[in-house]
Amino acid sequence: MPSVAKNSATEYFKIPLLPLKDAVIFPNMVVPLLVGRPQSLAAVQEALTTQQPIFLCTQKDGQEEEPGARDMYRVGVAANILQTLRMPDGTMKVVVEGLGRARVKRFTMNEPVMVAQVEKIEPSLRPLTKKQSAVLRTALSQFEEYTRLNQRIAHEVVNTVQSLAEPDVAADTMCAYLPLKVEERQELLEILQPVKRLERISALLMREIELMQIEQDVRDRVRDQIERGQREHYLQEQLKAIHQELGNREEGVDEYTEMRALIDKTWMPKDVKAKAKQEMLRYERMPQLSPESSVVRSYLEWLVEVPWKKRTKDSIDLKKAKEVLDGDHYGLEKVKERILEFLAVRKLSKNTKGPILCLVGPPGVGKTSLGTSIAEAMGRKFVRVSLGGIRDESEIRGHRRTYIGALPGRIIQSMKKVGVKNPLFMLDEIDKMSNDFKGDPASALLEVLDPAQNTHFSDHFMEVDYDLSEVFFIATANSEYDIPYALHDRMEIVRLPGYTMLEKAAIAKQFLLPRQLKSSGLKPGQISLTKDGLDRVLQRYTSEAGVRELERQLAALCRKVARKVVEGKLKKGMKINAAKVEDLLGPPIYSEIKEEAEAHVGVAIGMAWTQVGGDVLTIETSVLKGKGNLELSGQLGDVMVESGEAAYTWLRANAKALRIPTEFHKSADIHVHVPEGATPKDGPSAGVALVVSMLSALRGKAPRAALSMTGEVTLRGRVLPVGGIKEKVIAAHRAGMKDIILPKDNQKDLPDIPKEVQNDVNFHFVEHVDEVIALAFPRARRAKKRT
Repeated sequence: MPSVAKNSATEYFKIPLLPLKDAVIFPNMVVPLLVGRPQSLAAVQEALTTQQPIFLCTQKDGQEEEPGARDMYRVGVAANILQTLRMPDGTMKVVVEGLGRARVKRFTMNEPVMVAQVEKIEPSLRPLTKKQSAVLRTALSQFEEYTRLNQRIAHEVVNTVQSLAEPDVAADTMCAYLPLKVEERQELLEILQPVKRLERISALLMREIELMQIEQDVRDRVRDQIERGQREHYLQEQLKAIHQELGNREEGVDEYTEMRALIDKTWMPKDVKAKAKQEMLRYERMPQLSPESSVVRSYLEWLVEVPWKKRTKDSIDLKKAKEVLDGDHYGLEKVKERILEFLAVRKLSKNTKGPILCLVGPPGVGKTSLGTSIAEAMGRKFVRVSLGGIRDESEIRGHRRTYIGALPGRIIQSMKKVGVKNPLFMLDEIDKMSNDFKGDPASALLEVLDPAQNTHFSDHFMEVDYDLSEVFFIATANSEYDIPYALHDRMEIVRLPGYTMLEKAAIAKQFLLPRQLKSSGLKPGQISLTKDGLDRVLQRYTSEAGVRELERQLAALCRKVARKVVEGKLKKGMKINAAKVEDLLGPPIYSEIKEEAEAHVGVAIGMAWTQVGGDVLTIETSVLKGKGNLELSGQLGDVMVESGEAAYTWLRANAKALRIPTEFHKSADIHVHVPEGATPKDGPSAGVALVVSMLSALRGKAPRAALSMTGEVTLRGRVLPVGGIKEKVIAAHRAGMKDIILPKDNQKDLPDIPKEVQNDVNFHFVEHVDEVIALAFPRARRAKKRT
């Protein structure tokens, strides 16, 4: 620390502390600082009042607003305050001059000022050796080279540094002009020996010189490329003029002439053609090596390749359409009827803007293939876009033409791919879109699906309006509830339920098995699947609403037979019965007799709707000694938890009439569990099943076997209607249920259930939980009638 006449060594022992966020001050530096924190303002005021130096110490974390002793470095600089200026916002601008290094011995908090007890560090004044002089000369030479490359440092700075005789002062002065990180500057401040500090500065100067040389090379290369591009453009223009003078135009401007001819040849609306010609003029004036040139050319190619006028002619023949639908799909009578009605309206009124159909159903029921069948029946081309996982609005509307590689959205891309203006456009998996900070693709689809808006669809890349009014849009979804509401409002929902066992058997015979035989290279006579063999595949190897798993199992059978044929082990056809199925496919995946159909104490069978069809829920209840706690487990959603609480309350309110202990809520804990805890479960349809499960556990009596039920329950015991009846009933029938309890208000859904299921199941329609209990426990008598 340089000596100051009016300050002795002891005056630096205890001085106010000013923490620095992202700066390191060196001795002999004169630096302006902006002080705003209350503690820092108080330290400056203390130093001014006592007329003593202030200790400048850097924080380890610049984000810390109230640093403590652990947040500060131990080596800093004592400084004099030369000038202060109060700012209008309450902060203070302070000009300080670094006096010398100091090391902190202790931090003391004297409200509101933090005081540092420091000891000053005296610089070394010993004469330089030859080696140390060489280090100093090397560092000064490197600093001169650095200032030559860095145009922002005045040349006078070099002269000033070179005139400094003391290596300590020279090193600190060079540090002030180097663009270093806070950690690197603090490291230099803590190196007390001047020569070692100069060696470190020399290494840092070498790094900075190399970086600046690389930057200079890059700038020179970019400048050369720009100059070369301008020179090539100038020569090309000269070449064009020469060829025009010689009358040899085709050889001179073939590329531009070809693009101009395409623009003139392509039918476009007037405003689009004007835009294309304007962009063509820009393209001709650009250097070919310019990055923007490729963007403009790509844009012109999209304008001429998108279908503006070409369309296919609709050939709607209802008889042919019915034959196509019946030939491609088994069952789905209501869906086919709705499609035929739609086609009939389109045939009578071609200009009618009909509704947009949305096919909703579990995976594997034929939603996508229905779209291809409709396109074939109408004589239109078919194009499909999968929206699953899209969360960027640009996927629908395209990217702005502000960077290389920009493209239109999927709508325009698909229109170019199909090549006509009126295709059948399928928006697949519309319920699986999401959104993030890049935008909401569902909102972008509103303009596509709204007949009042899609005549002027705007794509960010195209920047011109495109007419989508002649496109026949069909959407598909697995779950109606996951479709964004705004889109749901613009579409007509057509529900495709799951298939029954009989329908699956017919589909396997008519469609799946012939297709897999052809894919495996087998002839029809080489496999003969018997009725009991097919039933075994359906009952023991599949459990789904659609037919995808069924097709995979049939494909496995065909592969097994194909291998035997190739190995020469099978010369004639193979007859595959139930026993042969197990030999080929291995042990069955599903048990033959569902455990759910059996009666157990505390177990009730509910029914649920899922995105992949209906399913049955096994609800188990155990009664334990306790204090009346109710525990619900099995990854239940909020709705099912509330259903469990309502069922528990109803049992407590009617305990005497139900002949169960009236004080069970005080002496027993009840644990209700829905197995398969890894699968989330929720929905307002398990109330009656929860009542039966809890009542069975409290009575110690099992409910009727092969009985399933659905319906929500109120605190008064009313059974409310629920949705998804067809899917639930089919799942219960598949699980071996013989009696099904449904809410009275769901009796209207009975016609939707297949006849073969109705003939095999007994339906019981109820309005009150009393009726449910009477059906579930037929031998139990009630104590009295409740109101």
